[in-house]
Amino acid sequence: MAKTRKTGGRYREDLSEMPDWLKKKKCPQRDRYLSGKRILPRNLTGREKLVQIVEETFLAYNSARLKEGCQLFVGRMLEPDVTVGMSLSGALTPAGLGCSSIVPLIKAGFVDWIVSTGAILYHDLHFALNYPVRVGSFTMDDTELRNNDIVRVYDVLLGYSDCLMATDEILRDILVQPEFQKEMGTAELHHLLGRHAAEWERAAGVKDVSVLAAAYRAGVPCYTSSPGDSTIGMNVAGVELRGNKLRVNPSIDVNETTAFVLAAKRAGGKSAVVLWGGGSPKNFMLQTEPQIQEVLRIKEYGQDYFLQVTDARPDTGGLSGATPSEAVSWGKVDPDRLPDAVVCYTDTTIAMPILTHYALAKHKPRKLRRLYNQRDAMVKALKKEYFLHTKVQMIDGSDPRLD
Repeated sequence: MAKTRKTGGRYREDLSEMPDWLKKKKCPQRDRYLSGKRILPRNLTGREKLVQIVEETFLAYNSARLKEGCQLFVGRMLEPDVTVGMSLSGALTPAGLGCSSIVPLIKAGFVDWIVSTGAILYHDLHFALNYPVRVGSFTMDDTELRNNDIVRVYDVLLGYSDCLMATDEILRDILVQPEFQKEMGTAELHHLLGRHAAEWERAAGVKDVSVLAAAYRAGVPCYTSSPGDSTIGMNVAGVELRGNKLRVNPSIDVNETTAFVLAAKRAGGKSAVVLWGGGSPKNFMLQTEPQIQEVLRIKEYGQDYFLQVTDARPDTGGLSGATPSEAVSWGKVDPDRLPDAVVCYTDTTIAMPILTHYALAKHKPRKLRRLYNQRDAMVKALKKEYFLHTKVQMIDGSDPRLD
């Protein structure tokens, strides 16, 4: 009789002394567990294409998660009936990811709406204006940089006067124009700025370098979850001191983004989220489902597809590292869709260009959904379902108008 040893409170036979037929008899699920692809990749030669490298050599750990994310994005998220939201955090545009990746994804119809930090969209304006952003080093002396009119974003360098402050001057001149003298959400604010960015691109002779310009042309609404937390918001506040009438209303953003998700589901389609990093943009994108279920009391089940690239740990309790399974408890992700949820722990600057190249190589462009132009109609549909379902009245006691 084979010896046994105690492991974790259970006894397991020592299989090393058993013949093959007995091993299979005692372990009926062994073949199923060992049915995965054998790890035995070919030697790399330098002649491979990126798609081939992803599919044939990304076999374990976070490379495998990135491959799974690429395949989920192309195989499920880019189906015609799926509405794709993308959240952006971290200093992505200064690192060139707006030009290299986000703009191509927008142009291909691979992203339908965006939630970004305001900083990403502010720094995007430098590219539209053709103000240079340059490679530097994280080892530079920051006091010396300050004395030489330079700002550092880790290993990226920007001119203080001729880039940052010059962008601010132009931005303030735009924000006091007549079309900005009203209350609006951040999608409208960024759409109007995107129109200027598109013109700056044309005037400077540069093409497809600005996220805001690309989003303007494609009708992709861009939101920021913290309107005051960027240099765009700072300049909005600055001109308000001079009597500017622009007022940014975050409630407009909450209702519009929620309406996108509900409209996707009510049309018989699905909703997907691609989360680059975490922070406020991730939460703002995912809170659309709790807004539907918890606040508006409309029956729904959560996002269908979930892909996140993050360097944040889940055990600290922060939203940035929160897993899709945790999101299920909030109603943010459909529990039946957890097999279609992928988290890859790596740097966005590594993963985003790989996913973008993989998607463009494997999937033809989708028809632009142009959600920016459908905002009013979708919010009306959201309001109608809300009032019909809850039977509530307006605050003043009057009946809601549902037409």
